Amino acid sequence: MITHGRSGLDANHIPFDLNRSQGENGTLRCHVARNNPVWQDVATGDEVLVVFRAGDAYISPQWYPSKQEFHKQVPTWNYIVAHAYGRITIHDDERYVRRNVAKLTHRHEAAQPVPWKMGDAPRDFIDTMVKAIVGLEIEVTRLVGKTKLSQNKEVRDISNAGEMLNAQGDRRVGEAMLAAAARKSEQG
Repeated sequence: MITHGRSGLDANHIPFDLNRSQGENGTLRCHVARNNPVWQDVATGDEVLVVFRAGDAYISPQWYPSKQEFHKQVPTWNYIVAHAYGRITIHDDERYVRRNVAKLTHRHEAAQPVPWKMGDAPRDFIDTMVKAIVGLEIEVTRLVGKTKLSQNKEVRDISNAGEMLNAQGDRRVGEAMLAAAARKSEQG
């Protein structure tokens, strides 16, 4: 999350939970440690930016078949990202924090053989932990997706680079490049 508060620009790497039913584009929820100054540096209503990286990868010019013919290729970096802009609301409220931490825990623990729940720990311990965090909520006002998948290259170059990424285990960007190559091929 990128903020521009009283101290200037700040970036915090925070996991978010999306509530799709709140707001036109959904609402992102998270929490931060009370000693993280971000919640005091911004005010409710300030615009913030949350960046979600779906994948990125180095692309070798050797992967482009056209490089072998013309030798006019250079390395690049491809990526898939989404930018969520929104207005922040600060929840310095124990009930809000407890409810949202319970939801987040339930979601992430659901796949565990024996899911942990807040009731597994002593209540006074959980009370202390909840008091040490502050809830943040961002109603998403605008979503922008950005990709760089060698779209300016020939279909065969995009496709081969995607296959090379898949072979190296980077399937997210590799599959996206193969899909971009297919779309470009269909468009002629």
